[in-house]
Amino acid sequence: MVKCRRILSRRRVPAGVLPELTLLIAAYNEEDFIERKIANTQELDYPAGKLQVMIITDGSTDRTPEIIRRYPAIRLLHEDQRNGKTAALNRAMEQVTTPIVVFCDANTLLNKAAILNLVKHYEDPRTGGVAGEKKVIAGQDEGAAGMEGVYWKYESTLKRLDAELYTVVGAAGELFSVRTALFRPVERDVVLDDFIISLRINLMGYRIAYAPDAYAMEAPSFSITDEHKRKVRISAGGFQSIVRLKALLNVFRHPVLSFQYISHRVLRWTLCPLCLPLLLISNAALVWMGAGVGYSIFLAAQLAFYVLAITGYWLAGRSVKIKVFYIPFYFLFMNVAIFEGFFRYIKGRQSAAWEKSARSMAAVS
Repeated sequence: MVKCRRILSRRRVPAGVLPELTLLIAAYNEEDFIERKIANTQELDYPAGKLQVMIITDGSTDRTPEIIRRYPAIRLLHEDQRNGKTAALNRAMEQVTTPIVVFCDANTLLNKAAILNLVKHYEDPRTGGVAGEKKVIAGQDEGAAGMEGVYWKYESTLKRLDAELYTVVGAAGELFSVRTALFRPVERDVVLDDFIISLRINLMGYRIAYAPDAYAMEAPSFSITDEHKRKVRISAGGFQSIVRLKALLNVFRHPVLSFQYISHRVLRWTLCPLCLPLLLISNAALVWMGAGVGYSIFLAAQLAFYVLAITGYWLAGRSVKIKVFYIPFYFLFMNVAIFEGFFRYIKGRQSAAWEKSARSMAAVS
């Protein structure tokens, strides 16, 4: 289907007048990195008179707001009360007056042409938002946490294929943009605000385009423990999103969008984690009943996979990097996090409060 789409839609969108836009940055206790982020925004290739930079620092208890106040060209929004990132974004959007808003995290650096490469997609009136690419920049000694970069390369491939078929299924909060008129305030308890915002725009009849040449560079999690906490939180938010976006489960109302959403997201969060233990147990039962040599070989392959994953876990605790062990480990690690996230969601223990992840920022250049 994607190949057919490529053939039928080979046309270039004509260049037009660059629109005014707001670069909205969410920052929470980023005093160690915020000046580097500000310098990065000043280096972006976009007319200064058409680019407004707004940073919201609600709940920050360090020097982040104080540092931002040194830059009069940047609009600072700050409240001492901490209500979570979603509430902060809702409040900031009340102040946005430009036709396009670009959301960006404070701990990422954008490539110089990122904004230009996002904006060009808005020449198509069917485009309600544009997702940029997330690049995880790992150093030589990042260990298992550096496997996050491998995962995001895979995720970027899926986004590209999704966009060519119809739309990106959920934008990454590190860098995405929307038409301001299409933004709707998000419930304060929402965990995956970027995911909900972009898919609700899809429900309005617009597509989310993909701009791989607009990317946000981010360091991997500081440790596998930090990455684990982040994955569990995202997984809990995923199950919350399935409930909040239940309209997308109706394949008769949204055939292509629902197909993409269910196959890319819902089944990944539900069927894949369940299949792993079921596959192992059923395979072991068949071997025990003497089903045949083929089942024995398949069981041996499964057990070998888990041995590699457990070895990867052991190496991760010692910051030893061997990919043959890390890939099985990271795959299993993600699916275990989905189980944990599910139970956290069921128990109502996942807060939407703004959480700052520890990251190895030395890797970002």
